[in-house]
Amino acid sequence: MQQDPATPLWRAAQGFRLLSCVYALYFQVAVNDDLDRRVAGWVLFAALISWSAACAVAYLRGFGRRPAWVGAELAVVVALVLSTEFVASDQWVADNQSWPTTLWATNATISAAILLGPLSGMAAGVVVVVANAVLKGYVSVNLGRNATAVIELAVGLAVGMAALTARRAHAELEQAVRLAAAVEERERLSREVHDGAIQVLALVARRGREIGGATAELAELAGEQERALRRLVSAGSGPAPTGDASVDVAGLLRSHESDRVFLSLPATPVPLDAAVASELNAAVANALDNVVAHAGADARAFVLLEDLEDAVVVSVRDDGVGIADGRLNQAVDEGRMGIAKSIVGRLDWMGGTARLVTAPGEGTEWELTVPRKAGSDGGRG
Repeated sequence: MQQDPATPLWRAAQGFRLLSCVYALYFQVAVNDDLDRRVAGWVLFAALISWSAACAVAYLRGFGRRPAWVGAELAVVVALVLSTEFVASDQWVADNQSWPTTLWATNATISAAILLGPLSGMAAGVVVVVANAVLKGYVSVNLGRNATAVIELAVGLAVGMAALTARRAHAELEQAVRLAAAVEERERLSREVHDGAIQVLALVARRGREIGGATAELAELAGEQERALRRLVSAGSGPAPTGDASVDVAGLLRSHESDRVFLSLPATPVPLDAAVASELNAAVANALDNVVAHAGADARAFVLLEDLEDAVVVSVRDDGVGIADGRLNQAVDEGRMGIAKSIVGRLDWMGGTARLVTAPGEGTEWELTVPRKAGSDGGRG
């Protein structure tokens, strides 16, 4: 059977049960001479001790930790409380607590709270209080003289919350352990792939471009496969979560690294709203695609990520042929809206800016800036 996170509470509850039985014995000896049916009182007390022992074994061994058993315990408690009227006079009932002491009856409240939570624990406490009220024929509202209702409800709430917290903490710990193991395994596989296939493809791409001629096409294919494999490995490991709705931007940008794309990233995570980070990463990907398509066959790209506390800045620079004056406006007039929508449009939607610096023969540099609060209102575009 799977370990119950509330097992320490079950053990503590049986310690309480033992103490309540000792007190019940003391009470039985003290009041036995005042009972109308003394022998019946001892017989019922023997049943009380036998049932208490059975419950202790059932809860400690685990087979009693189910609603049916807790329901049976509560039924036995109610029956023994009501049996007070059988062994004692009406005057004795009016002047004393029930024959099985209120302390012992609280065991049912504790069991229900541990197994089913605070609401069920309080409900069991209410049942015990009602049984006492039925026995005495009235409901005591003088809490200064009779705090049974308060005690039962407080015990049910406190023990139930403790059990609920223990199970929730255990579940979160198990999830964290599974996540850590999965991340470790993905990182191990990523290292193996990086040290093997990716490096070989990078070497083929680099040497193919150096040789030129017919091997240049093979070099480009190898380069494409290398970049695809890097993206796959990075997507498998995923960016490090940094909050309920944040991811590490650096983790997203690592997927773009290749033999022609060089990254400069902070050593610490750069958290950003998940949706905003995804859009920023897409804008960077589009800028890098433009380098491949327009900067020249030998162009290299350099990506710099900066965390400025109030903003995140990504610079994408290449050493290619640059963009001629008016070329972007001409592209828009011709209906090619790639840069306008995929880069500038994305940054505008996030409340950020996209600044382009370029000149023929001087390469191209995009400076993409996203404020920290961007995206919190769904963008402004």
